[in-house]
Amino acid sequence: MEKNHPASPKNIDSSGIDTWIFDLDNTLYRTSPEMLAQIDHLMGSFISDFLNVDRVEARRIQKGYFRTHGLTLRGLMLEHGLDPQDYINHLSQLDLSEVAPDPALADTLNRLDGRKIIYTNAFTEHTREVMERIGITTHFDAVYDIGDADYVPKPAIDSYRRLCDLHNVDPTRAAMVEDISRNLEPAAELGMTTVWVRTDTSWAKDVTETDHIDHITDDLTAWLQNVGNNS
Repeated sequence: MEKNHPASPKNIDSSGIDTWIFDLDNTLYRTSPEMLAQIDHLMGSFISDFLNVDRVEARRIQKGYFRTHGLTLRGLMLEHGLDPQDYINHLSQLDLSEVAPDPALADTLNRLDGRKIIYTNAFTEHTREVMERIGITTHFDAVYDIGDADYVPKPAIDSYRRLCDLHNVDPTRAAMVEDISRNLEPAAELGMTTVWVRTDTSWAKDVTETDHIDHITDDLTAWLQNVGNNS
């Protein structure tokens, strides 16, 4: 049976949470269609040059590795021995100028009790720049990126366990906030409280299995403000 998903966190005992784990892209800020198209272009151009294939074949490889390995980067590493830093350097060309300050989110995070960690399939350089642009860097205790996860992406549960070990997180006293529903399944399995930030992206559509989700929100800042008011 599907859970009753409160739009506000009135049923959440935030006093039992000492660590908040946040995804980055499309969770703490929204990536625009233009940014997603730019990422797609950068990935395609890298694969085309790296494997000496045309852009049509590069796109086929890109999507295939994403499906089979969970991350295009990991597929290139496993199948072709790619040095991940080469890929990271190329993707660092992404224009993040449209990522704007979010003082309301920054203030809300500042008021939220507990440690705060970013857990992302992206890389640290990208994460740090986005955090600076939003204005939330000082409110986070750590960043756990794809390199820290030994390039094993979400939703592999071993990467979640590695995060907990590295940062001494008791999953039963942690909450994980994500925009991709399936990435909350391992968190729930480990005993974390799960919060799905619902978006209008393609991967948020047609989600039918939500037993692993405790809370759903379309407005993360408002949701977190209610947590603070109810704690």
